[in-house]
Parts: sequence; structure tokens; C-alpha cells
Amino acid sequence: MSSLITIKNCRIENSKGTIIPNINWEMKTREAWLVIGPNGGGKADFMNALSHYASEKFVPNQTPLNDALFSSVFGDSVDIVSLERAAKLIQEERENDESEYVEGGVDIGRTGRIFLAEALVENPKKNPKVLELAASVEKYHAIKLCGIEKILDRGLKYMSTGEIRRTLLARSLISSKKLIILSDPFAGLDIQSRTILLDFFNNIAKSHLSKNDSNMPSIILAMERWHEIPDAITHVLELKDKKISFCGTRKEYEKNLSANYSEEKKQEEKESFTSSLNQTFKETQVLQNQNTETTSKVPLVEMHNVNVGWGDHKVLRDLNWTLYQGEHWLIQGPNGSGKTTFLELITGNNMQVFSNDIKIFGNRRGSGETIWDIKKQLGIVSYRLHVEYRMVGVTSLQNVIISGFKDSIGLYETPTDVEIGAAKQWLKLGGFEGRENESFGNLSYGEQRALLILRSAVKSPKIMILDEPCHGLDENQRDKVLNIMETVGKGNTTTILHVTHDPSEIIECEKHVLQLVPDQDPMYIIKTL
Repeated sequence: MSSLITIKNCRIENSKGTIIPNINWEMKTREAWLVIGPNGGGKADFMNALSHYASEKFVPNQTPLNDALFSSVFGDSVDIVSLERAAKLIQEERENDESEYVEGGVDIGRTGRIFLAEALVENPKKNPKVLELAASVEKYHAIKLCGIEKILDRGLKYMSTGEIRRTLLARSLISSKKLIILSDPFAGLDIQSRTILLDFFNNIAKSHLSKNDSNMPSIILAMERWHEIPDAITHVLELKDKKISFCGTRKEYEKNLSANYSEEKKQEEKESFTSSLNQTFKETQVLQNQNTETTSKVPLVEMHNVNVGWGDHKVLRDLNWTLYQGEHWLIQGPNGSGKTTFLELITGNNMQVFSNDIKIFGNRRGSGETIWDIKKQLGIVSYRLHVEYRMVGVTSLQNVIISGFKDSIGLYETPTDVEIGAAKQWLKLGGFEGRENESFGNLSYGEQRALLILRSAVKSPKIMILDEPCHGLDENQRDKVLNIMETVGKGNTTTILHVTHDPSEIIECEKHVLQLVPDQDPMYIIKTL
């Protein structure tokens, strides 16, 4: 077997200095590699350095024998498909939004079709061939493989999380990159999309395992959790605490996992975390919403014959649904079925709420209440919120938590000593103790997500809206999030609305299901678990 990538006595650094001081790793032909590790452990830095996408890069260390080396047969022909990449893409689209200057007040930005065509030319912003190529992108097999035929003419910023990541993968494939890095590829994908992507990866990996050369790209897979790893993976690289903690075969890694795994230990950790969480709720009660517990059915949200869409595209049609206090709901449906749109009618981020009969906390939207009257009673975790927080700039972890009490994106007033003390307690609970002055922007995607989940819970809101909250979380952080949801759900002060495609993330208290089915009439199903 010949070497494809060789990293010997190198460090990873960016504009701020050294991130990982020493890396030694080699990828050979007929090997299918998984890169894994906890949030913030160095996995994202390693993948970014391989992809040339961000500022991270491999730099040879000075050694007595001067034998440091970074070599890759792929050169610059590398692309990465990740939650981080998708978030940056949406951020760019929103920063370039010119809706206030266009007729009709809606700038859809780049469509999927244009975005794909840009990958086929040099200097795409100035190249007139982009429009010509965009008209015929359907000819590429990757478009059908990734299942994006129906969304090619939709603006990128109007795509769901799963749709935009499938679009990123299609772009990588049609651009003929030699190496594609798939980072946490199954997060946020519906069952059909997961199956397509899993088959795609296994077929490519098996192609490379069976012969030395292939017209298919090489793929490196990066995952937060082990339970979805494709069968074709042969080798594992694990990074923890900014260093390599394991490098070897899949069989050896699985043996180590078995030796270190204990259901009893996991249960002890859960009980300890739940106890700390309850104590934190108790000690920060002065800053929480004073929701009165009740056993009666109080309607929090009412929707009557709700219709939402753009042009001829209907997202929701004739929806009738009521949310009562204490009834926790699971929102399900394939990518693009309208789950996020449905939630944004409640959060106030979709203006079509004003043209529909929707009541929130007893008041019809548009009857005089402000968005702040509503948001002060909501705790929100969503892809949109994550992107908006990334656009704020430099914000400390402490201020992110405190902003949860203020319902703001960023913090624009001096916090009180009580708020600072509460924020430190929540940061300790989430594993961020001593890091309160770090910048939100310097965290890994998964760490950012974990912090925003803590932010959503701090004030014990009337409604907690969780849109794929476990995106990008490692096993430990995911367990903490699910424990927070379980603890909140057992109380009677906060009602949960939860979107997830992962059956293992459904919590016991979620007894009600709203299932969106775009190709049926009616376009939704209500059932009880």
C-alpha cells in the first residue's frame, strides 16, 4: 500500500498560534479512516488543516534530525462538508442580503443551481459561464444521488439544514475533488437521506479498498459519536485535549471502547449531573420566569387553518394544532417538510404569522404584543439562532449565558453580580468552568451548540423550542443535553417542542407527535405515543 497523506512531526497552527503541538499520522491506499473525538478536542482543527478551508494549517516542527514532513497526494483538491461549512455559507448569504433594495422586498440570494455552477469555473463571481452552466446542472449524477433536484431553484438561505448539506456534498462531487471530508454527515438528515449517504460512503470506501486507483474521490469521515459509523471504516484516529489519543485499526478501537464502557458508570454520571442541574435551577431561581404550575389545560399556542408558502410552493396547508401547557411535543418530518417554518411561526421569525390565525399565550399575533413579549417566555435552540450568534462577533461565553436572561443575541447592557454568578454556575454545569472569558467564535461548532442549549434553559421558559439540539455534540455533551430535557420535561413549568430525526434522542415525556408529510393531503398527522 502506498501513502496518500503523511504527517510527521508537525503542529497545527492558525493566525493566533499553535493549536495542536504535535501530529504524526499516515493515510495509505485501501484504508478508510474515521476521525473522532470530543467537542473541542482538536478534531475540527485537524479536519480544517487537511481541507485548506479555514486558517488552520500543518507546520513542520524543528527536530534534531530535521525529519518533519507534511505530504499529500491530493494537493489543494480537497473539500469539506460540515455543519461549520453550512453555517458559514448561510452567514454569507444573510450578510449579502439586499432585500431592502430589490423590487418586492425579497432577495433570495444565490440559488442551489448557481451555487453548484460556481464550483465548475474559476473566479465564479466574474465568470459569465456560471449562468450557462447553472441551466444544465441536472445532468450531473450527483444531483440525483444527493436528492436535491427539487430545490435547485431555491435560495440557499431558505434551505433546511439537511438540504443545504446535501447541496454542499453535491457541489463537492461535481467539482471533481480528489478528497472529500465528511464531518458529522448524518446530523439533521432524515432517514432516507441518511440511507443514501451511508450507501454512498460505503460504496466509495469499498471501491478504494478493492483496488489501488479509483475514479471516485477518497473520503475521510469525521464523527462526533460512534453509534452511526459505516461498516466500511477500517481505521480510527481519535483526538482529545488537542492531541492524538488513539491511532489504529477499527477492531482495536472497538476493543478499547468495550473495555472503557460501563452502563453502571454512565448511570452514575447521569444521576450526578441531574443532581447538579436541579441544584443549579434552585440556586438561580431568582432569574427564572415565575411560571405558575397548573394541572389544567392552558393553551400556549393555537393555530387555526394555517397556510404558509412561497409562490406555488406550499410548506404548511390548513394546519390546525394546539399546544397545551405540560404537553411535550415531538415534531417530525423529512428534510424540507416545514418543521423549522412551523417553529418560526411561534418564535416570530416568519412574517407569514401575521396573515394567519395564530394565538400565542392567548394573544393573536399582530394584536399589539411585541416580539419581546413573546421571546421572554421562550427558550430557543435552532440553526438560525446559531448562525445569528456567529454573526455577532466577539462575545464571551459568560455573556452568551447571560443573554439568555435578556432574550438578546449578544449582550448590550452591564450584567449584575447575580447574573454573573448564575452564568458561572451554568458554565460549570456544562463543562465550561474557568472559560467564561473565552470567545464564542473560538469554540468548535459542537461546543457552541452545547452553550446555546444551556442559554435556552437558564430562565425556565414557558416553552422550550429545540430544533435538532444535538447537532454536532459528542457523546458526553449529547447525554447532558438529553438529561437537561428530561429534567425540564418532568417539571410542569416548561413545555417542550422538539425536532429530531434520531429516535434515540426522543425523551420519555414526549407523548405527542406532529408529523409533517408534504406529499399528502392533509399535510400533517397528529398522534400520541
